Amino acid sequence: MLKNDPMSNVLYIDLGKKRYWVEKREDLFERHIGGTGVAVKLLLEECPEGCDPLSPENPIIFAVGPLNGLFPLASKTVAMFKSPHTGNLGESHCGGRSATAIRLTGYGAIVIKGASDTPIYIAIHNGKVFFRNAEALWGIRSAYTVGRILRERERGSGIRTIMRIGRAGENLVSYACVMTETYRHFGRLGLGAVFGSKKLKAIVISGKSSLPVKDKASYMKIYDGIYKLVTTSALMKKYHDLGTPENVMVLNREKSLPTRNLQKTSFEYAEELSGENFAENFLGRRLACSHCPVGCIHLAALREPYEDEPYFYKTSMISYDYEPIYSLGIMVGMKKAEDYLKLMDEVESLGLDAMSSGVILAWVTEAFEKGVISTRETMGVKPSWGDLESYMKILHFVVEQPNDFYRDLSRGVEFVSRKYGGKDFALSFGGNEMPGYHTGPGAHVGYLIGARHSHLDCAGYSIDRKSKGVPTPESLISELIEEEIWRQVLSCLVICFFARSIYEPEVVTEALETVGFSFSQKDLKVLGKEVHGLKYKFKLREGFKIEELRIPKRIYETPTPLGFIDEDYIKTALKKAKELILSSVKEIG
Repeated sequence: MLKNDPMSNVLYIDLGKKRYWVEKREDLFERHIGGTGVAVKLLLEECPEGCDPLSPENPIIFAVGPLNGLFPLASKTVAMFKSPHTGNLGESHCGGRSATAIRLTGYGAIVIKGASDTPIYIAIHNGKVFFRNAEALWGIRSAYTVGRILRERERGSGIRTIMRIGRAGENLVSYACVMTETYRHFGRLGLGAVFGSKKLKAIVISGKSSLPVKDKASYMKIYDGIYKLVTTSALMKKYHDLGTPENVMVLNREKSLPTRNLQKTSFEYAEELSGENFAENFLGRRLACSHCPVGCIHLAALREPYEDEPYFYKTSMISYDYEPIYSLGIMVGMKKAEDYLKLMDEVESLGLDAMSSGVILAWVTEAFEKGVISTRETMGVKPSWGDLESYMKILHFVVEQPNDFYRDLSRGVEFVSRKYGGKDFALSFGGNEMPGYHTGPGAHVGYLIGARHSHLDCAGYSIDRKSKGVPTPESLISELIEEEIWRQVLSCLVICFFARSIYEPEVVTEALETVGFSFSQKDLKVLGKEVHGLKYKFKLREGFKIEELRIPKRIYETPTPLGFIDEDYIKTALKKAKELILSSVKEIG
């Protein structure tokens, strides 16, 4: 890496002692580049084996890559921590402005340790850290309001990002998220609860330093080439025009759209919740992450009349992507786009993860129908498919936790189904709620073996959709792990996965050369395999066992476009995955 690049600066913050310091860590960045690679190494260093995820010992690590702030769609920040939701590796990626702000304030990674005894927030402006009292912010009902207050208080200079939690994070809901720039999130796996356990309400970061390149002429040439590929790509045009909600009608036609807790794979109201309907009747604005020409963030303008004021309306801007539409719309049987938007707005305000929340509401609805739970547990709420009012009440109870059932529900569908029953239709994979694809065995095996239990780990749903038939379990596992190994490289940079077809190995090596990294394509593959092994090293250390993964019975009962999933097939695939993963971890020592 370049000598004058501050990328190797790691900022350490101790919340308990209210102090900070900086260490040069060329050893980490020269070998692991940045992002996921650096974050997992820091997690192994800083997180004590077996620590409670909600204890002060659990670190929060943010890491960016050398292409952030310099190349199109190099727009993500990696967060790593021990997850309170699964008790294992927590990894979340977020767009917005956070990666550029961290780079421009002079750091490649931030490690937050300890816990404050009173609510605080951190402000980092041009490399300096300030500890601010957040008692007035703690308990504010809406995460939106917290963002507005901090925008006024902490103006900073240059590029600024604001990360904050809602009431869900304060109350340690295990699937609480961290919101940034209002419409982006560190979602899944409970980073918001880790913030809350540390009494950390928010982080504001701003910076305006310049970023060095090795040779301006070669940098501009490679930049222009990538920019042209991005702006002329049919795939990028799809993300700009309809965005990921285009998937709704596609998956509905293929009968791979999980509906009403995966009781079906097509939805009679799919058109109402489609990307086409949102674009034609609700689209109010498009936004883009920092340094991205695509603009895939779609905001709906929801116009609601005031009851006692004729011709006066409240207009809310609410984000809509495929995954929230799937979970808060289709999985719970919403019949109207407006009802989905209202539920999504409430989830955002409370600071909950949208995907987990929807899957949990779907389980509650089916469990209530089947008599697994009753009004005694729900405190009088009678959930039914598409019942917006009941779902709003349930989410508020999850956050406020007025009884044992809602405290249990705040820990996710895996936990609550173990205690009350209904495990067969509790759609959880390794403790994390199901993503929105029932495309075949590749999707579900991918959820189980992906290092962070995300559909984005190894894209099993994509393998299913490209397959002309069901591959052998062995070939499926090989393809899944090979894909995940390459995605570790993109996560070290940190590249938005939407651009994975553009940032191919040759392009990556050329881009890295402009910022002082000499990695051949072979080197990149070795890096990806090592980072994948390091993640599993942490997971195995914290008790992860493939052979103990619970597979929801529901996935065998509902057909996919490739037919019914065979239980023996899944078990054979997992056995093969275990062999390859243990071998990979053994190689790195």
